[in-house]
Amino acid sequence: MGRSPLDKELVLQLKSGSAAAFRTLVETHQERVINTCYRFLLSREDAEDVAQEVFLEVYKSIRDFREEAKLSTWIYRIAVTRSLDLIRKRKRKKRMSFLKSSLGLEEVAERIPASHGGNPDSKLENRERQQVLQTALNSLADNQRTAFVLSKYEEYSYQEIADIMGTSLSAVESLIHRAKKSLQKKLANYYEKNQSGNKAV
Repeated sequence: MGRSPLDKELVLQLKSGSAAAFRTLVETHQERVINTCYRFLLSREDAEDVAQEVFLEVYKSIRDFREEAKLSTWIYRIAVTRSLDLIRKRKRKKRMSFLKSSLGLEEVAERIPASHGGNPDSKLENRERQQVLQTALNSLADNQRTAFVLSKYEEYSYQEIADIMGTSLSAVESLIHRAKKSLQKKLANYYEKNQSGNKAV
């Protein structure tokens, strides 16, 4: 993939240890890196922390950057990898805390269906829908979730996603197609259970 002369010049400056070049890099990519991390982590604070780690890794590893991809692609690939790493750590912590407690209140709360009675609070309903969607997203395979999130929420092109994930265009199309089918099935199952649960009450 072709790289612009500006990209090449910036990489040369970064490799020479230029603080000004590094500031330019951060200013150019910081917001999109934070937004990308946020789509996976759903916490602005965590996203900003991970973004700092991303730029620190870029600073430390720039001399090893072989320019086989665009500089921005390499940065966003690190952002996705770091975000997924944090999610895996969270899952491990959650499993441990659940095992330590005889009754996980959070898990119980997640199983309580939303009220569809008289005057439903629309904010609560919207929050619940978001939670259900996020749970469904979290249950996808990492590669499916990555492709879907980058396409749906961050509006990366399929080619950009292929570059970030280090895969082919057809593989990205297939991952997004499978992710959509899986999400539709999971959400349909959830709402079917919810509806039947409410009718039984």
